[in-house]
Amino acid sequence: MSGISLLWTAPEVNPINKKARSIPLLNPIGVYGRVFFFSWFGFFVAFWSWYAFPPLLHDVIAKDLHISTHQISISNIIALVATLLVRLVAGTACDYFGPRWTFAGCLLLGAIPTFLAGTAYTVHELYALRFFIGILGGSFVPCQVWTTAFFDKNVVGRANSLTAGFGNAGGGVTYFVMPAVYKALVNDDLTPDVAWRVAFVVPGIIIIAVAAGLVLLCPDTPTGKWSERIQAADSNLRQHNVQASIVDVPGSVTAERKASESEEGEKSKSESLADEEKKLDNTRGTFEDNEAQIGEQEMLDTARGEIIVKPSFKTTLKVMCSPQSVVLALCYFCTFGTELSVNSILGTYFGARFPYLGLQGSGNWAAMFGLLNAVFRPLGGVLSDYAYKYTQSLWAKKLLIHGYSILAGAFLVAQGVTDSPSLGQMIGLINVGLAFFMEGANGMNYALVPHVHPYANGVVSGFVGASGNLGGIVFACIFLKEGKDYGRAIWIIGTIVMCVNLAVCWIRPVPRGQIGGR
Repeated sequence: MSGISLLWTAPEVNPINKKARSIPLLNPIGVYGRVFFFSWFGFFVAFWSWYAFPPLLHDVIAKDLHISTHQISISNIIALVATLLVRLVAGTACDYFGPRWTFAGCLLLGAIPTFLAGTAYTVHELYALRFFIGILGGSFVPCQVWTTAFFDKNVVGRANSLTAGFGNAGGGVTYFVMPAVYKALVNDDLTPDVAWRVAFVVPGIIIIAVAAGLVLLCPDTPTGKWSERIQAADSNLRQHNVQASIVDVPGSVTAERKASESEEGEKSKSESLADEEKKLDNTRGTFEDNEAQIGEQEMLDTARGEIIVKPSFKTTLKVMCSPQSVVLALCYFCTFGTELSVNSILGTYFGARFPYLGLQGSGNWAAMFGLLNAVFRPLGGVLSDYAYKYTQSLWAKKLLIHGYSILAGAFLVAQGVTDSPSLGQMIGLINVGLAFFMEGANGMNYALVPHVHPYANGVVSGFVGASGNLGGIVFACIFLKEGKDYGRAIWIIGTIVMCVNLAVCWIRPVPRGQIGGR
């Protein structure tokens, strides 16, 4: 099986962990395609609602609530604070309760303030609502952890980047959808102050529907319930004649061999493993990556590295403070932090530099920056997977992240220094150059995350994701401090991005001696 047919045919499955080795992008009926669909679409509607305010905020809502540009900037920062906190909690919740239920919880909790968005009549009420709507941004973490649980190492980079990229595109779509819904309501004879309030009901209803769908139609893991994942892994190993017991200790597997096992039994086990390898080769051809040629020890390592366990407080701190987790967090701080902060001001920036564009024109060009996530972020994940495939080294994935991030910083500096005297130059520097490298680096980051402390993937995913929001807050504060001097703020951010990546590019991609995740 190869080529374009992989987009709709049932994927081949790794017999050891039951993860798919291709992505049935166009097949939402099968279990792997269904989980893939709800992963990206759930995050898509969450991102849409999370960023539903900015398209209407600077014009319609600001006039109705009589708020200043400074207060709008503060509300943008507040919207990121809640997401930072929720992502930290969501990461640990994924490891305790499973990503599916954590995902549904984020969506349902975030739907409540979405429905209540129209009840804001003062700036402080707006702050409170935007804070609680920020819960929706935390859905990114279970989105990535859930995807990682269903797709194998050979495609996990592109799987994570596709679900995140398609989901992030909701931040661009909202610039088209929310003004369109608002205008339709005004045309139906609602006054502007009522129309914008009613408009928020639309994403609220869709969020509820998607949350119900992913709970009712999808499983926790490829092997069934989250609470039974360890027993399922143990049973699966025994089916392959590997006598092992998965215990609830981070990253460990205890092999329980019988002392009386004879040479004949060992020979039988080896023959069974050889038969399994032969069966895999006959089914899907010769695997081209090192994980496919499996023996007993490789099976044990796979089980040891990929069984997520409930982390203790001590383990959680240890995972977060490891150099590898910190490096990924700093990289995401720079790239996704830049994306969030630029998203918040881009429509206003286009309007300030080129007034003739008007509200709709400025919004359209700002929307393109977010929409390109659907292309550039997945492309980053694909490149990361191919680099790993041909080098068999996680250094390739890591160096790609730093290379892309440094080039993204260079485009920021170029934009900030020149301040784009022409629309074409600004589009080229921001909507093409910056978007390509920055969004690609985001995809590459979560192509490496599953390899780092895979027994605590939720903790790592949440920590890294929260760091992205912290970057958004820090960079939004820079925009706030610089006021309308967007060019100066942008080149300062670009300099920070380049310096941070140069400072940490030498650190190993995974801890020395780590079992699993390679």
